[in-house]
Amino acid sequence: MPTTPTPPRRAEDAELSVLSRWFRWRDAPNALRQRLNTEAGALLDRREQRIAALTGAAAWRERQAEVRRTLEALLGPFPARTPLNAQVSGTVRGPGYRVEKVLFESRPRFFITGCLFVPDDLAAPAPAILNPIGHTDIAFRAPSYQTLILNFVRKGFIVFAFDPPGQGERLQYLDPSTGTSRLGGSTREHSQFGRQCFLVGRSPGHYFVWDGMRAIDYLLTRPEVDPQRIGVTGISGGGTQTAYIAAVDERVAASAPTCYITDFRSLLASIGPQDAEQNLFGGLAAGIDHADFLEVRAPRPTLVAATTRDMFSIEGTRATCAEVARAYAALGAPEAFRLVEDDYGHGYTTVTREALYRFFQETLRLPGDPRDEPVEPLPVADLTVTPTGQLATSLGGETVFSLNRAEAAGLAEQRTQRRQDLDAHLPAVKAAAQRLSGYRPPTVGGPSVFVGAHSRSGYRVEKVVLSGEADATIPALVFLPATAGPHPALLYLDPAGKAAGADGDGFAARQAQRGWTVLAPDLSQIGELAPARGGVAFEPVLLGRSLPGLRAAEIVRAVRFLRSRTDVQPGGVTAVAGGALGPALLHAALFDDAIGSVAVLDSLLAWQEMVDERDAATDFSAVVPGALAAYDLPDLAACLAPRPLLVVNPRNALDEPVQQECAEEAWVIARRAYAGRQASAAFVLRAGVEAAAVADLLDTWLPPA
Repeated sequence: MPTTPTPPRRAEDAELSVLSRWFRWRDAPNALRQRLNTEAGALLDRREQRIAALTGAAAWRERQAEVRRTLEALLGPFPARTPLNAQVSGTVRGPGYRVEKVLFESRPRFFITGCLFVPDDLAAPAPAILNPIGHTDIAFRAPSYQTLILNFVRKGFIVFAFDPPGQGERLQYLDPSTGTSRLGGSTREHSQFGRQCFLVGRSPGHYFVWDGMRAIDYLLTRPEVDPQRIGVTGISGGGTQTAYIAAVDERVAASAPTCYITDFRSLLASIGPQDAEQNLFGGLAAGIDHADFLEVRAPRPTLVAATTRDMFSIEGTRATCAEVARAYAALGAPEAFRLVEDDYGHGYTTVTREALYRFFQETLRLPGDPRDEPVEPLPVADLTVTPTGQLATSLGGETVFSLNRAEAAGLAEQRTQRRQDLDAHLPAVKAAAQRLSGYRPPTVGGPSVFVGAHSRSGYRVEKVVLSGEADATIPALVFLPATAGPHPALLYLDPAGKAAGADGDGFAARQAQRGWTVLAPDLSQIGELAPARGGVAFEPVLLGRSLPGLRAAEIVRAVRFLRSRTDVQPGGVTAVAGGALGPALLHAALFDDAIGSVAVLDSLLAWQEMVDERDAATDFSAVVPGALAAYDLPDLAACLAPRPLLVVNPRNALDEPVQQECAEEAWVIARRAYAGRQASAAFVLRAGVEAAAVADLLDTWLPPA
């Protein structure tokens, strides 16, 4: 278990491999992703059937209204518009233009840094281009972005480029000693605060979109800007922002997302879900695909700029654009939607830039030469808005983390109020846990597959394969006592994998020698099911699922297998889990009373810890997105009363052990629930137990069979 260091793999571990010699399970490490892709495919099939049935303008308008409502729910609700408190911190002159360094607040003390590029000698209010930025650490100051910006300016457009959270002068995790991100870059920053946002049920894209909408508010305060001629374009992550902003803000007259638009079918089959802000919480479950961001705009002009060798599948781009063209044609404006491609990787080309100039010259009514011109990019220092080059050290203010923490605090207060009435709260927790975790009871699968066995001193190890939800593969080891059975059943879940406790003095082996039949499975993304590269990342978020919920179903399947064995005593199964598997076991025990006793070791104290700690390091596989709106881990524990529950050495969001007082405070609802069921002694909470003493504690809790 995690209390002691995971031993290095030994030659002996190879004989405990269950799947390695089977062609049937050669792709088991990717099995979960394949299952989720299949589920996503079914949702996309349903959406495509609905789209195919749309005929005529009225049907498409009805679809647009539905998508607007859905996007408002997925991205919002947005806060009230508060004063921008905009100021210009300096001005830089270039050949034929000036750059104003702009600072404003998209919400109180949530500062936005950006630069307004204004052509000289404007005779009348001009069209303006809002330029959200892709994943570069210096944001719009990068030369490739300036090439686009300065060409627009030369053609008479005003351009407002601004820093997204985690980029440019808005680093959320600044290392003051280096002036760079402590996490290593913008994508890591986005995913760090994104995981915290998902816990409260918030799509992190919410913050990016609201910043963009407030940036348009700022543009409309400028007398140089024609409010009827606002365009938006950005590439990569800026393409995501472009698609979102243009979909929800009707002031955007023309939109051109670049190197982003594809479709989810192709995305999931190729590179998989990307940064946190590019994944809407429950988006696929709500029937949203990339095409919806564009169709909802019809008949307002939209251009998709793409490259054939982009990481975002061009096949998906073409499929999406074919569908979007139907919507524009049905609404009487086929010419208002366009696609331009060039043979290139992920980035701008002369062809795509010139297509962008031409598109905005036509749609925002500013005729001119669309040719790409050589420009001299400005030094980064000339485009720095704040005195120190970072808001964190210049003005401080709010961050996505702090805003999300405040929202989570409100949810915590609501949970506290609901906990006053346990008779009403605990059944509600069970219902919410099943819904939010995406748990689905495993169907009765085929028989388990016996792969082989090894005899050891005092016990025997069998290798089996179980089937789970949607034909999931669960490799497992069964540790059998040498004495005749039947024996009591123990389920052992180690985040290091099924073989972690197989040594002679390992947990599973020791309990088998003490008379327990022990089943140790590899759950999804663990052991033989661990993918070679990455994992499923944010795909469960899109589907309204979670790894704890998926793993809970695998745990229940494992429990059913144990109870079906003739060498196991009838009655409840005892289950022990460590680390990131603790939340999965708590969910499984909530959903299946056959789990009679539960022990959780070295696991997270509470999800609230994750949103209260800026640098939370907790494994996202232990998280149920959206859970904090309804319950936390101690609420699950309370639901288990009066079943025996042992919690040893809970850890905080920094993966550090907590003190007993802190643990008691967090789990007070469990104490109350057990006391209310006259089972106070059945709940044991022990923090600060020395590693050497944990084994003895477990042996006492698990008496010899």
